[in-house]
Amino acid sequence: MLTVASDIEVLARFGRALADPIRCRILLALREAPAYPADLADALGVSRTRLSNHLACLRDCGLVVTVPDGRRTRYELADDRLGHALDDLRTAVVAVETDRTCVDADERDCC
Repeated sequence: MLTVASDIEVLARFGRALADPIRCRILLALREAPAYPADLADALGVSRTRLSNHLACLRDCGLVVTVPDGRRTRYELADDRLGHALDDLRTAVVAVETDRTCVDADERDCC
């Protein structure tokens, strides 16, 4: 049964998806255009198995969907607004210094 997730659950899912650089690269690639897994793996320089695991995570988070295309399956963002959200996040954090981390990063398991 489909249920509506709370705001906190939605943000936690989005955060989980963005926590891995490969998943970020996948989302940014899909922001540009839908793609097939083999093409994504080649473009990102990762194995198909590794890509498949990350796509499964993004599907579980509700951020990407599969679209049957004959004998193949194409992936795309679940909602066009996700592309805009990614752009907004990228530009919002562009001013963050890359050599800085949270003071308690190791203890808090962040940054």
